This record gives sequence, structure tokens and C-alpha cells, in this order.
Amino acid sequence: MTSIVRRASSWVFVAAALAAFAPASRAQDGLERLTIVTASGPESFQVEIAKDEATRARGLMYRRFMRDDRGMLFEFPVDEPVSFWMKNTYIPLDMIFIAPDGTIVRVAADAQPLSETIIPSGAPCVGVLEINGGLAAKLGVKAGDKVKAGFFGG
Repeated sequence: MTSIVRRASSWVFVAAALAAFAPASRAQDGLERLTIVTASGPESFQVEIAKDEATRARGLMYRRFMRDDRGMLFEFPVDEPVSFWMKNTYIPLDMIFIAPDGTIVRVAADAQPLSETIIPSGAPCVGVLEINGGLAAKLGVKAGDKVKAGFFGG
């Protein structure tokens, strides 16, 4: 019986060691790196990508928590004005509207959870980054800053 426990604990140790040295892309499975270049320096996030209708429609609905280094990037095929709402979304969000060249065109701060108020982009855009509410102000993110991610050529 003792040898089985030792063998099992050895496998747990080996699995933990392999996970610690796994490439970052595996550790962040399903996420992409996105950087916002602000006046005070770059701010990096790991983001989920919403690039099809079903994923964009669900967005961050029904979630109760999101780490500060995470977010969701909504990718649109056409550069045009878009609108969002917070129906069925339980965490406050900042919505960062992004032009095709990665320039932030608008920051809609602290969208209220569960609100059906329409939040417009205010300008054409192809991307919207959602991060935790209040984080854009804390990091100094503003219109005119640049977003670097695969979708924006970065």
C-alpha cells in the first residue's frame, strides 16, 4: 500500500514539474496576448477572442469574476460603429473600442452590470476589448493609445 502512495505522489510531482516548464502558449491555452501601449508604458493582457456571431453574442455574460490580467477581444469583419449592452453580465466592465490600425477610438468606463443601456462605439471600429471596470482609468488607457495583438497586426 505504501508503494502505491509513493508512486502516485511521484507522478503528481512529475506532472507538476512538467507543467511548470511547459511553454507559455500551453499554459494560456485558448488565450492570446494583447498589449495596450499607454503614455506610461505597455500593459499586457491574456484575452479570449470572440470572432464569430455566437461567441460575440455571449461575450462575458453570466461570469462572476475575471482576473485583472484577462479580458475578451471582440473581432468584427467590418469597420463600422457597434453597440454593446450589459444584459446578463454580472461584473462591471470597461469597453475599449478599437480602429483597424489598433488605435483606441473610445473608452466606455465602468459599464454597469445587468444594464440594458446601449453603449455605442461613437466611431467605426473593428475591435472591442472588455476588461474589468475601472481598470482602464487605473492603467491610464485612453483614446489615441495603441493596441497590439494579432488581429491588429501586432
